Amino acid sequence: MSESETSGTTPVASDAAPSRTKLLIVEDEDSIRTQMKWALAQDYEVFLAEDRDSALEIVRRERPAIVTLDLGLPPRPRDVEEGFLTLSDILEQETGAKVVIISGRGEKQHALRAVGAGAYDFFLKPIQIDELKIILRRAAEVHRLQLEHRELERRLQSEPVGEMLGASREIQGVFASIRKVATTDAPVLIVGESGTGKELVARAIHRQSHVSAGAFIAINCSAIPETLLESELFGHEKGAFTGAHLQRKGRIEMASGGTLFLDEIGELSPPLQVKLLRYLQDHKIERVGGREEIHVDARVLTATNADLKRAMREGKFREDLYYRLGVVVIQVPPLRERGEDVLLLAKALLDRYVGETGKRITGFDRPAIEAIKSYGWPGNVRELENRVKRSVIMAEGKRITPADLELDSPYEKYHGKGLREAREALEREIIERVLGRNKGNVTRTAAELGVSRPTLYELIERYGLKPTES
Repeated sequence: MSESETSGTTPVASDAAPSRTKLLIVEDEDSIRTQMKWALAQDYEVFLAEDRDSALEIVRRERPAIVTLDLGLPPRPRDVEEGFLTLSDILEQETGAKVVIISGRGEKQHALRAVGAGAYDFFLKPIQIDELKIILRRAAEVHRLQLEHRELERRLQSEPVGEMLGASREIQGVFASIRKVATTDAPVLIVGESGTGKELVARAIHRQSHVSAGAFIAINCSAIPETLLESELFGHEKGAFTGAHLQRKGRIEMASGGTLFLDEIGELSPPLQVKLLRYLQDHKIERVGGREEIHVDARVLTATNADLKRAMREGKFREDLYYRLGVVVIQVPPLRERGEDVLLLAKALLDRYVGETGKRITGFDRPAIEAIKSYGWPGNVRELENRVKRSVIMAEGKRITPADLELDSPYEKYHGKGLREAREALEREIIERVLGRNKGNVTRTAAELGVSRPTLYELIERYGLKPTES
C-alpha cells in the first residue's frame, strides 16, 4: 500500500464524483483503515488519517461531512484523551461535521462524554460494516438537511419579514397574512401568548404598508394607569385637569399618517372602549377638556393575549368594538408549536449576542441543542432571547451548555441506563415529540427526522406509538 493511501493526502476514490459525500476515517490501525476503505469507497469520497495532525489537515482542506474517529490515537493510543482532543478540534474547525466515534473502549461514560462533546453517534468495535453503513447514511442525510436548513436560514435572513425569522409552516402562515393585510387599511387584531412577537407582527405590517413613511406609535394599555390612559390616547387641553399646564397631543393624534399599535387592548376600560369605537367609526377625536373635533387618519393595529370572546360574554369587552378591531385576526403561534424554528431563532440570537460581546463562542453543544428542542418555552421568544443572552454572558467554554442556558440536560434522565437502553429511550422520545408536532402525519415526520416512511413505520411499531394519520 502506498503512503499516500494511508496518510490521507489524497482521496481513496480519486475518480469520485464531486457530489459524493466526503468521509474521513481517523484510525491508527492499518488493517481497520483498509477494511473500512474498501467497504465504504463505493458510497463515499474517502479520506484516511492515522493521527490528530493528519486528520485536522484533511478537515481544513476537504471539509468532510462525516468523520469516523477512533478514540485511541497516537501518541497515547492506550487512553482516550487524544481522541477527545481530536473530536474537539474537528468540531471547532468544521462545526457541521457528523463525527461517529468508533472505539473498542465501550465504557458508558466515554459514550456519554463523546455525545456531550458533540459527537453524532458512538459505535463499538469489532466493526459490523452493515450496521456502520446505516449509521453513516443517517449522518449523511442529517448533514444534508442541515445544509439545506442553513441555506434556508440565509435566504430568510436576507429576505426577512420585518425582524421576524422562521421556516415552520405555522410562522410562514403568519408571514403570508402580513403580506396580504399590509397593503390594505383594514384594522388587524393580533392574538397570541405573551412573548410570541405580536409587536413585531405589527411593525412588519407597518413597514410593508403604504403609510410606512409615517410614524409607528405603540402603547401598552395595561402599563398605564386607567386615570392617565385617556390623556395618553386622546391628549388633553391646557387646564383640563390638575397638572395639565400645557396642551398635549395624544398617541392617536401622533400616529396620524402612520400606524397606531394598541397592545393589550383587552385591558381597555369600558368608557375608553366607547371613545375608541367612535374614533374607528368616524376618525375623529376630542382631547380631554376640549370641545373641538380633530380629524385623525391613522391605521389601527391591536394585540392581546386575552380571550376577547370570553370577555365579551362576561360583558367586559364591547362586541361592536371587537368586530371593528378584528376585521382581520392574525394568530401568532407559541414557540413550542413552531418546530425547528426554536433552533433557528436560538442560533440567530446567539450570533447577535456573540457579536455584541466579542466572546469566542462557536455554538451550542449537543445536549444544549436537545435541551432547547425539548423545553416547552412558556415565555416563548422573549424567554428564549433572555436565556441565550444570559448564556453568552455567563458561559466559560467555547460552546453553550444546558447549564449556561439554565435548562436541564435531556441526558440526565438516561443516567443509570445502558447505552442501548438510553439510545432507544431517546429515539422513542424524539419520534414521539416530532410526531406530535406534526399532528401524527407520518410523511412530514419522516422528512423531518431524515428517514424513510417504511423505516419510521417500523420504529413506530417497535415503540408502540400511534400516529393519528398517515
